[in-house]
Amino acid sequence: MARRLADVAKKVGVSEATVSRVLNGKSGVAEATRSRVLTALDVLGYERPTQLRGQRSRLVGLVLPELANPIFPAFAEVVGGALAQQGFTPVLCTQTAGGVSEAEYVELLLRQHVSGVVFFGGLYSQADSPHEHYERLAQRGLPTVLMNAAFEDLDFPQVSCDDAVAVEQALGHLLSLGHQRIGLLLGPPDHMPSRRKRVAAHEFATRTGLALPDSHIEHALFSLESGQAAAARLLQRGVTGIICASDPLALGAVRAARRRGLSVPGEVSVMGYDDSSFMTCTDPPLTTVRQPIEAMGRAAVDLLAGEIAGGQVSHDELLFAPELVVRSSTGPAA
Repeated sequence: MARRLADVAKKVGVSEATVSRVLNGKSGVAEATRSRVLTALDVLGYERPTQLRGQRSRLVGLVLPELANPIFPAFAEVVGGALAQQGFTPVLCTQTAGGVSEAEYVELLLRQHVSGVVFFGGLYSQADSPHEHYERLAQRGLPTVLMNAAFEDLDFPQVSCDDAVAVEQALGHLLSLGHQRIGLLLGPPDHMPSRRKRVAAHEFATRTGLALPDSHIEHALFSLESGQAAAARLLQRGVTGIICASDPLALGAVRAARRRGLSVPGEVSVMGYDDSSFMTCTDPPLTTVRQPIEAMGRAAVDLLAGEIAGGQVSHDELLFAPELVVRSSTGPAA
């Protein structure tokens, strides 16, 4: 007990007597100080006294599927900063191969009495994955926001980039450069944003007369290596332009083209999606469709803060328009 008092007091910058008053539910402590002490208790991993366990901390879980794809750290930075401005402490929960699962992170966050959770590209975006832990959050009434969910069965506020607009921008760009044999390199078949992109691409092709056979559509895991393998199959079928569902997939497509002795963009044009960090520094700099990370992240925090405050928050999906960013990885059809 003495060590706990000392650790929390040091973390918050108050006396051990003040910490003791908070833990024992005594009066005479400012509400802001009380909140800081309880948050420090949670951050340091100490269990709250029984009489305080029903109170929410000022912690918010940020659950990410990985950090290798730079779009996820970028979202976490925006959301974490916006949360801090509103007096919340973000807790980063990143999944790794063989490590803590998303469902286990949910249980951990519930035990810590977090005020809310923001998910980035989680299992909710995969139709065939288990979703029971989201139902648990809903049953507990914990404020939760999903980023790029595209999933109608989960009754949470959702903030997404408009996949249909993104595909139309990408296809329109390649068509304007004279490409007629265009391939799509999407995420796994059960990935809901990828499904949206595929549907939008077929609708665009129908309107414009573009030929888009199933042989010009490949699915892959969201990694450079998987993108390279899938892009190689598209190149074998003679496509001259490849639209990818992420920037790492696009970098894999560039590698696949070069392994076949094809120049980018001289013989093959490649487009990414996200405009994540360092895409201006690749060789060639990557043409991509930019997600409005700043606007989406702040909207997610506003929705979450509104729910935490007990307000009525719309559960309709907020769609944000992407932006076409033209660089050197696309050029006229050979």
